[in-house]
Amino acid sequence: MIWLTWRQFRVNALVVYAALLAVVAALALTGPHLADVYDQSASTFLDWIATRRLDQSLYVVGTVGGFVVPALIGAFWGAPMIARELEAGTHRLAWSQTVTRDRWLATKLGLGLVGASTAGAVLGLATTWWAHPVDKAVGARTDSDVSSIFQVARLSPQLFASRGVAPIGYAALAFVIGVLAGAVIRRTVPAMAVTLAAYVVIQIVMPNFVRPHLATPVDTSTKIAAGSIHGIMGRGPDGPIERIDVGSAHPGAWVLTNQTVDANGATVHSFGKWVTDCLGPPPGTDKGSQTDAAQKQACYDRLASEGYRQHLSYQPAGSYWALQWRETGVLLAGAALLCGACFWRVRRLS
Repeated sequence: MIWLTWRQFRVNALVVYAALLAVVAALALTGPHLADVYDQSASTFLDWIATRRLDQSLYVVGTVGGFVVPALIGAFWGAPMIARELEAGTHRLAWSQTVTRDRWLATKLGLGLVGASTAGAVLGLATTWWAHPVDKAVGARTDSDVSSIFQVARLSPQLFASRGVAPIGYAALAFVIGVLAGAVIRRTVPAMAVTLAAYVVIQIVMPNFVRPHLATPVDTSTKIAAGSIHGIMGRGPDGPIERIDVGSAHPGAWVLTNQTVDANGATVHSFGKWVTDCLGPPPGTDKGSQTDAAQKQACYDRLASEGYRQHLSYQPAGSYWALQWRETGVLLAGAALLCGACFWRVRRLS
């Protein structure tokens, strides 16, 4: 049964692993040089790598691959694994022999999960190793003026799920979703579409509703000052300021909440006209440079005296691996539950 499953599975597996081998080889060849350059000049490392087309391409390929590979595994490995057999009717031949339904499904799930988890581990850990100097340089930088694409901390949703051990969980879960979709729908192409849609939903749900609660965030309040403001947003060139963003003093942190509160602790959704007059309208408007430094400082002083402060809730950079392992555990637990659903469904197939 294992040999038969491998023969049915091998083409898709070899395609994915061949692509992974090429990416890992490129990372292995260029990674040591990145580490050497960082060790020699950490302060200018980001400016140096921003001029390197090949390194930028590898960074993008590794990051995008961490998100895309699990989706492809679910759609092209998981969905056809059962649906193709049901469409062709070959499942009845297997069940009429000495192979039970449970053994038939367990073999397919076991081989597929090993292959999916291994692929996720190889890509996620190889990219994490290669990008370690980049992540250290970004994490140590306190300003937002970073060249090119190298300006996102590894805890941010744009990177997190593509690094570390998280791709193991995403690949395993996507594969089992595909198997279950194929067993329920019994048609390969619709099962592939459902798998991809489910994977997209998971990528939205996890960073927005699950990941922030996997570790206790840090809550802090800080004074609104000139050097800490990262953005001012308002309604039109002459409209009021509606939001002020203040940067975290902790490099590499994932900011969950960045809100201005008044003296009573209530969130401020619109500031008085005096704030617009002294801070100036949002950047990019025609009046963006009319406020001088003295006026702005007076504005900051008045904001502080009237009790306005910036409330920040964030996951510190040190929570990275704790979040990685916990999220992977959640994903693997979900995959285990869906495996049970697969067995339940297969036992009821005619």
